Amino acid sequence: MGEMTIESYADPERLRRFMKSLLSDVRALDTLIQAGRFETHGRRVGAEQELCLVDRAWRPAPYAEEVLAELPPGGVFTPEIGKFNVEFNLAPLSFGGDCLRRMERSLNEHVAEVRRAAATHGLEVVLTGILPTLKKADVDLHNMMDRPRYHALNDALRRLRGGEFDLRLTGTDELIIKHDSVMMESCNTSFQVHFQVGASEFAPLYNIAQVVTAPVLAAAANSPLLFGRRLWRETRIALFQQAVDTRPTGNHVLDRSARVSFGENWVNESVLEIYHEDITRFRVVLGIDVEEDACEVVANGGIPKLQALQLHNGTVYRWNRPCYGVLDGQPTLRIENRALPAGPSVVDEVANAAFWFGLVSGLLETHPDIRHAMTFDMAKSNFLAAARQGMEAQFEWIGGKTLPARQLIRRQLVPLAREGLQTAGIDSDDIDRYLKVVEGRVSTGKTGSLWHLDSLSKMDVASKPVERMSALVAATIDRQKKGLPVHKWEPARLDEAGDWRHSYHRVDQYMTTELFTVHENEVIDLVAHVMDWKHVRHIPVENDEGHLVGLVSYRSLLRLLAHDILRARESPVPVKEVMTRNVVTIPPETTTLEAIELMRRRKVACLPVVTDGRLVGIVSERDFLRVAGNLLLTRLREEG
Repeated sequence: MGEMTIESYADPERLRRFMKSLLSDVRALDTLIQAGRFETHGRRVGAEQELCLVDRAWRPAPYAEEVLAELPPGGVFTPEIGKFNVEFNLAPLSFGGDCLRRMERSLNEHVAEVRRAAATHGLEVVLTGILPTLKKADVDLHNMMDRPRYHALNDALRRLRGGEFDLRLTGTDELIIKHDSVMMESCNTSFQVHFQVGASEFAPLYNIAQVVTAPVLAAAANSPLLFGRRLWRETRIALFQQAVDTRPTGNHVLDRSARVSFGENWVNESVLEIYHEDITRFRVVLGIDVEEDACEVVANGGIPKLQALQLHNGTVYRWNRPCYGVLDGQPTLRIENRALPAGPSVVDEVANAAFWFGLVSGLLETHPDIRHAMTFDMAKSNFLAAARQGMEAQFEWIGGKTLPARQLIRRQLVPLAREGLQTAGIDSDDIDRYLKVVEGRVSTGKTGSLWHLDSLSKMDVASKPVERMSALVAATIDRQKKGLPVHKWEPARLDEAGDWRHSYHRVDQYMTTELFTVHENEVIDLVAHVMDWKHVRHIPVENDEGHLVGLVSYRSLLRLLAHDILRARESPVPVKEVMTRNVVTIPPETTTLEAIELMRRRKVACLPVVTDGRLVGIVSERDFLRVAGNLLLTRLREEG
């Protein structure tokens, strides 16, 4: 669509011109539907694969431009918003016969191409819903791909939001942070599957696609971690919604919809209902100067591109999104499932796709109008339960029963998917192969998410988080190359991360983030007790705004006690009278060598790590003693 012409619209006149084109596209689409112009000869399936690039330390590697330059041109391999991500698109396949096997073969071939291109730059490729080694510093604007579309999208969403984006997620752990751009979206890596349908059957098939996404997601969950925190089984769902949520907070309760959503109701008659809803609820954030008059093209017997509609649709992120396209000179409609994560392996991904395709087809046979069998709110609640709990979720299902996800999938849905795939004419051997992968996960209880969490639970708790996250990524790549489905994977081991020195290049890789702080007006006695209880030697001091304003060290307390200053005072001594005010701090991207040199030069025993005046971590002499000890042991082993 001419990526270079896409921009954020702040000019009211240009915005009005784009809106006229958008409304014209909707009228043209309505005419095409009414005239029966859409393809009706069979169904097609397709997919988009997103990948992460990692370096020798198993951390995100922002070299997408360089890797893409090594890959064949032609639009198959494309950039994503993050410089550490690459995407490729599969050609559509007729839904039947050996299409699933061909999809798996194409995925493996394209992954191998990206892997070879990445290897020329000393990089590796991994399929994972959220890369475990990601740090918040990685999703800053400096890692956004240099494309006008992404910068325009960021500017527009920030303008609508009216400030920073808030992220609040709770699972086993809790994550509460602010971020200043849409780059948090780059944490998510997906395997998007497409199901082409006829215009006349769109409504019932779309509704069914919504219903079956929950159990498929429960069995496919592969994103339990974000910034080292254990959150939802499929954390991508909550993360994406909050990462681009443009709704400002206010004093009144208003019914505003998130740009990322499951939807608000069933589709009753036509895909137009979704487009009408999205245009009504969501402001235009990107625009292009559209040259074609879609209504005029249709009136002359042609097929319009519907550029304005497609662009606006691309900024509203339904988990099942309708997509218009033109294939072999005919207009097409497809349902794009965006909820499924990348990985854990290619065969797992194709199994997820087969399960979803089969359920959509199978449920259409048993319940042609799913609206009469369950409520929309049930389908939506099931989706959120699947994202939070994976296969431990409870689903409200057809017939009014509440069933455990594993029981529902094993006893009802796998047989139903089998029938749907058989009706579509899928090769029986392929049906067995891919549905047995789903059954294997259900019987063992091992999804990608549970493999991650189980692996972490078996690792030495005394190890640093960076070592555990690196081991997860290294083990994932190893298992993916072997081609085994995740339910057959052995847990990740710490030693799989390889050379530990790669994990200690920058301070944000190993800094302590579980911090104990005090307020500047607290009594100094509290500091002494915290040091005793938590076995720490440095306590950062914060003010009312949460900014770092000082530091109290163990040595400074000993000096006070030695001179009996605390006992001599009649009133309690506040922290601010004792703390060191001119604290030497560093940003998260500081290298270890730079940090050591700074500590030597300034003669300090610790360095608070600060971003925008706020404390995000701390490194101390103990951390560097650990590094030095490991380095000495490694050198002794290398020398025999």
